[in-house]
Amino acid sequence: MKLINWNCNMAFRKKAAFILPYNPDIVVISECENPEKLKFPADTKLPTDILWYGTNPHKGIGVFSYGEYRFRLLDCHNPSFKNILPIAVSGGTIDFTLFAVWANNPEDKDGQYVTQVWKAINYYEDLIRETKTILIGDFNSNTIWDKPRREGNHTTVVNKLEAKKIYSTYHKYFNQIQGKEEHPTLYLYRHENKPYHLDYCFASNDFIEVLDHVEIGTYHDWTMHSDHKPLIINFNL
Repeated sequence: MKLINWNCNMAFRKKAAFILPYNPDIVVISECENPEKLKFPADTKLPTDILWYGTNPHKGIGVFSYGEYRFRLLDCHNPSFKNILPIAVSGGTIDFTLFAVWANNPEDKDGQYVTQVWKAINYYEDLIRETKTILIGDFNSNTIWDKPRREGNHTTVVNKLEAKKIYSTYHKYFNQIQGKEEHPTLYLYRHENKPYHLDYCFASNDFIEVLDHVEIGTYHDWTMHSDHKPLIINFNL
């Protein structure tokens, strides 16, 4: 099972063709236009299922299947967390719960980025289990920006997930330390000298045990399309 996460910097209909050569099963796209606006070119492979959520028709979060997997937004979804979506995934080699994440809610006075993730993982405490759970997306966070007095910083999110045996696939695969990542997922304003690691795929240990490969797109290959680089994860399922 291959998953790709990418903040496409809008207009996914024009950029899907750059993702599809990787033959993904599931693609999570931040800053994606709504399905009514997804007019793909005629020669583009079409997704077999789409789940989209957002208040701006040009800029929400989209989850796409390119195979047998099907999606259902769970009734427990709390709109207060906007683009953190609990999704039942079925129909493929394994059924599981996927949280599609785009941590960006400027209306939250407590914090619009990682604080949203912290609130969500506490709200969905019973749904985030030690098996069959994946959280993937643009978290807009890194431990380098931890504020010690803020309960919901990046490190507390990582620690809470690890307590449930849910781990970052990138950090496991490359044996990296949070905050010292060697592979950026964002170049601020597309400047090569402003690299950050903000995109993640956290997976329960049953997925980690079959983790086969993790890849992050390079600056030179992807900067023409977006300030973010795709995160590509393959599990032997």
